[in-house]
Parts: sequence; structure tokens; C-alpha cells
Amino acid sequence: MRIKVINPNTSWPMTVKIGEAALSAASPGSEIVAVSPRHGPASIEGHYDEALACVGLLDEVRRGEAQGMDAYVIACFGDPGLDAAREITRAPVVGVAEAAMRLAGFVATGFSVVTTLQRTVVIAEHLVTRYGIGSRCRGIRACDVPVLDLEETGSDAYRKVLQSCRDALAQDNTGAIVLGCAGMADLCERLAQELGVPVIDGVRAAVATAESLVRLGWTTSKVGDYAAPMPKTYAGLVEGFAP
Repeated sequence: MRIKVINPNTSWPMTVKIGEAALSAASPGSEIVAVSPRHGPASIEGHYDEALACVGLLDEVRRGEAQGMDAYVIACFGDPGLDAAREITRAPVVGVAEAAMRLAGFVATGFSVVTTLQRTVVIAEHLVTRYGIGSRCRGIRACDVPVLDLEETGSDAYRKVLQSCRDALAQDNTGAIVLGCAGMADLCERLAQELGVPVIDGVRAAVATAESLVRLGWTTSKVGDYAAPMPKTYAGLVEGFAP
């Protein structure tokens, strides 16, 4: 099976890291194709970044259809473009935030999300509401680390993430940590060892979920709002995306 893991930002070092995490969760025989879009922001840290990242993300899904992909993973914790991507493919499309938060419910009665900047907390709050898991999510905490600082050797990003996790465990009555950024994927095992609780990385969670859906033969429904986009004219910069 072929799974395309799309990092919606254009940071190639982060894409490499995400690809390594995805491969570590994949079953023998599964092929992981980790990509960054040709168009988009260097990092996604707000609504504006998310909106503009969706064009490059959808371009990668469209390209994946010609490449024979069996499933897609959107490797950004905001799950940008998730519904739109599901409209243009029958293959399963899994967002890392949805996968991580849903799987967290299997290992703890409650979890806390540790994300990057304070301004992204509201995005995670919206997802918790959307996915109907408010009773499981005990808190969403920002460690005030810009996304690209996670790539900087010698930065204090790990220390800040670790402290936010400790604060969550001490104050949120939580039993697990969900990492709120795909760029934190390489911190998962180290954090779990230090904290002594499940630390869930959405990249691995999404790959495992995507594989399960493919094996079960469950495809994205084309009845209702995930039906293919209606034919119409698109103008200007998005002319080439017309259905």
C-alpha cells in the first residue's frame, strides 16, 4: 500500500522528520511518500497560513491520484484542507490531529494537547469541538515555541515542550499528552520516557489509522458533502484547480 504523507508547509527538513516518523509506524510492505507542496508558507501558525497552505496541499492530493496512492495523511495539527481533500479522492484522508485525539481516548480517559504558539490554541479548540471529544480533552497548552524553532539545533524547544507537558500532567487531571504539531514527531519517545505516560504523535497515529482503513476496504464516501466538487469555472490563480 502507498500512503502519501503531506506536510502542508514548505520546510523540507520538517518533511524529512515527518517522513521518518511515518515510516516508523508503517507496516512492512507499506510505502511512505513524504512531500511538501510546491506552493505554501514555510510554517503554519495561524488561520492565514492555513488558508494559503490548502492550495498546495490539494495540489499534492490531485497529484497523488495520478500516482496511485492508497491513502493520504495531512501532517499539520490544524488538519487544514481535510474536508476539501476528502472531496477529491475516494482514498482515505486522515488528519494528524483527529487521529491523535481519537486514539488518545483508547489509552487514557483524558488527554492534554501541547502545541506551539498561544495563537494556535484556538485552532486546536475548534478541532476538539468539531470532533466531539470535548469531554476527553482536559486542556490545550502552548509552549511558545515557533514551529521552525523545532528544527534549530541547540534551541531550548525540547525543554519548553517538556515543561508544558509536566504542567499539563500536574494541573489538568490528564493521563496522556497529544503533541500539537507534526514537527514534534521526533520528540515523542523521549518525552514518553521522561514523563511516564503515553505521548501521542499524530503522524504515527494517522499512518496507523490510514493503513487500517485501507486494509478494511473503507473508502471516502461520495454521497453527501464528500461528493466530488461540482464542475464550474475557476478564475485567476486557481484556474488550474477547476473540477
